[in-house]
Amino acid sequence: MAKAYWIAMYHEVKNPEALAEYAKLSGPAIKAAGGRILARGMPAKTYDNGLDQRTVLIEFDSVAAAIAAHASPAYQESLKVLGDAVVRDIRIIEAA
Repeated sequence: MAKAYWIAMYHEVKNPEALAEYAKLSGPAIKAAGGRILARGMPAKTYDNGLDQRTVLIEFDSVAAAIAAHASPAYQESLKVLGDAVVRDIRIIEAA
């Protein structure tokens, strides 16, 4: 089974305090679901139309595990704390 990667691309952070509170809950929820946070932070360099905004890369053992992590009650609770504090998109892709 191929590994999967959850990539969160932040387009705008409207409330850094809410994002910090979300991180306190989401990190443990993702780890409990088998996720491994590989990288998070600001890009070192962007190309083409890349945004100079926060990016998070999380590895899972499978696409199903990544989807289950997002749907988990613990992660869903973290989303309530996040609210509309950010504009982002999350992509789950399967490793080649």
